[in-house]
Amino acid sequence: MLDMMKTEVETVRKAEDALRSCLADVPFLKIEDLQAEPVGGEKRPDLAVKLRMPTGEVTLLIEVKLSGQPRIARQAVMQIERMATEVPNAYGVFVAPYISARSADICIQRNVGYMDLAGNCRLNFWPVYIKTVSERNPFAQTRDLRSLYSPTSVKTAMILRVLLENPKRVWKTKDLVNEAGASLGQVASVKKQLTDREWVRSDSEGFRLTDPSSLLIEWSENYDLKRNKITDYYSLKSVPEIEAELADFCSREGITYTFTGFSGGARYAPAVRYQRVTAYVAAGMVAKVADALNLKPVNSGANLSLISPNDANVLYASKLIDGACIASPSQVYLDLRSLRARGEEAADAVLKGAIEPRWR
Repeated sequence: MLDMMKTEVETVRKAEDALRSCLADVPFLKIEDLQAEPVGGEKRPDLAVKLRMPTGEVTLLIEVKLSGQPRIARQAVMQIERMATEVPNAYGVFVAPYISARSADICIQRNVGYMDLAGNCRLNFWPVYIKTVSERNPFAQTRDLRSLYSPTSVKTAMILRVLLENPKRVWKTKDLVNEAGASLGQVASVKKQLTDREWVRSDSEGFRLTDPSSLLIEWSENYDLKRNKITDYYSLKSVPEIEAELADFCSREGITYTFTGFSGGARYAPAVRYQRVTAYVAAGMVAKVADALNLKPVNSGANLSLISPNDANVLYASKLIDGACIASPSQVYLDLRSLRARGEEAADAVLKGAIEPRWR
């Protein structure tokens, strides 16, 4: 609790410094008074700043939060609007360490200014208009972002997979706990973080994912296929022959596998062209599969990559297509996006052809 209070005080101090820096470039504007106590009524802004300009006085009512997520931004805007009813010539400003484009839109729609500690700012009160945009977010690795997409949070990732593969389902918490094999606490944590982003909506029936696109994209930005153990091989056989032999051998031997990457993308978006097979193979089975298929390990020129997954849940919702096991569309999308360049193009094809239609 003391650490949280210390963080809040420090954030307010930084907000004050950022505001002074921002307003310093306006030659006709003077800060007459700045206080961390209210200017009227019982509703207290974190900072109240009285400005003098040729056109008169304006009081900035500044609400500082430790998170700039959309739900928090919406709450802050509502607080500011209530405070502004008691202060003449008031203009509200929302401040957080980082404010996303979506949170910024929430502020703009309600004629509330915003400013973050990453360098993004928009203040619009006559005759002042200030807007700055930062290309960098130094606060990207916040605690909630790390916990939501951490490669070690296997159960959290499973919860996300379940939600993405059932985008229209209304969930009761206990049902999601059972489906994901997670704990009540883990589901509650994920639900809160998605609610803060306004990607989940709750009602008397339960809760459901309302913005699967934003979830999938943000996850892909924090996902790295190379966190798994990948071994590259070369085979004299063609891509279709390699895939057929791999699928046949694993099926006969009862070895769990699933194609992903370009091999998976081509099943969901036929326009995807590729020259390398990519497949997940159950932990401890990669060497056995390689020996059976007479594969040669190589450092370059590979046409087959076998992946021993750190998280066995990558196989969740895999599908049997033309006799081969294919990873779920969302998993294939994540893996392709991690490959960059042509991988991103193939991921977009999978998104449009196999994922977005399920969201409509």
